[in-house]
Amino acid sequence: MRILLFANTDWFLFNFKRSLARALRAAGHELVLLSPPGEFAQRLRDEGFDWRPFAVSRSGINPLAELLTIWRLWRLYREIRPDVVHHFTIKCVIYGSFAARLAGVARVVNSITGLGFAMLADTPKARLIRPVVLALYRFALRGSQVLFQNQDNLKTLADFGVLRHAHACVVPGDGIDTERFAPPADHVPGRVVLMMGRLLASKGIAEYVAAARIVRGALPDARFLLAGAPDPGNPECIAAAQLAEWQAEGAVEFLGQRSDVLALTQSADVVVLASTQGEGMPRALLEGAACGKPMVGTDVAGSRELVVNGENGFLVPPGDAAALAAAIQRVLEDPHLARLLGQSARKTVVTLYSDACVVAHSFRAYGLRDD
Repeated sequence: MRILLFANTDWFLFNFKRSLARALRAAGHELVLLSPPGEFAQRLRDEGFDWRPFAVSRSGINPLAELLTIWRLWRLYREIRPDVVHHFTIKCVIYGSFAARLAGVARVVNSITGLGFAMLADTPKARLIRPVVLALYRFALRGSQVLFQNQDNLKTLADFGVLRHAHACVVPGDGIDTERFAPPADHVPGRVVLMMGRLLASKGIAEYVAAARIVRGALPDARFLLAGAPDPGNPECIAAAQLAEWQAEGAVEFLGQRSDVLALTQSADVVVLASTQGEGMPRALLEGAACGKPMVGTDVAGSRELVVNGENGFLVPPGDAAALAAAIQRVLEDPHLARLLGQSARKTVVTLYSDACVVAHSFRAYGLRDD
């Protein structure tokens, strides 16, 4: 069977879909990986994958340019003739579904990894474009397999009538390599707090900084790390002046974009995600949990399905810096509790969110046996 995976970055394919690609290849299927070119394309080719470049603008809204993108994609699908196409991220889902339908692709699988700005933000721009996005989703998802990462996102689109003619289910995230992301043998407990994510307002960066001030007032030796880069093309990107002010204050150590995610995660004592809006399934928390770290998250879509309050971490109300600080401080001050929460967090990921679990779900969506 010929299977095509289409994402908006080669980084996404390399970091999140390589295990699936390897499993498909090992099962004897022909595979094509499609994305805009970037620094990970050659690494995919070095592993023997048939990666092909396809330009798609994340933020472009020129109607003629977008129609041209669909036409180019249709031609490519006609040339490759895949039996299954699997699309990731909103533009790939919408444009890929249009092209696949026109090209007569037999099975279309669409992954909704989060609802994004148009569906979640409460701004005039978001409210203006939301009906358009819903109409596009309604048409694009018709007749396809739709994989969500949490029940909240599925319910939201179902309530809008988007899934009336689609087959939808929840798949547990993108999968974690639980052999690689594992508790370090030599970790010495300390007071290191880690949050990873793009520097967007909706990621709760301001709340994380405020919580750091509170906790460091009681525990001056606590370190608050923030790994991630700005996303200038996103309307919620935090202004450079605000970031500079926080950096100068020093309550949080801004690390920028990091490639040593595993080592950084293993060095922490607690992992945090302070999002004020829902996630698909937050990878930073999953990776931290796999490494045996207690989680502190907010009670929003995605995090609330992963974090079981008091069992593998703590959930706090979104936007509440004081509650966030209290939960973090509780973990830092009680190493025994931290160890129990971390052990449970690891078990959660191994049981429900491992690569093997997600690969099995994907195989079933493709109509394949997963044994």
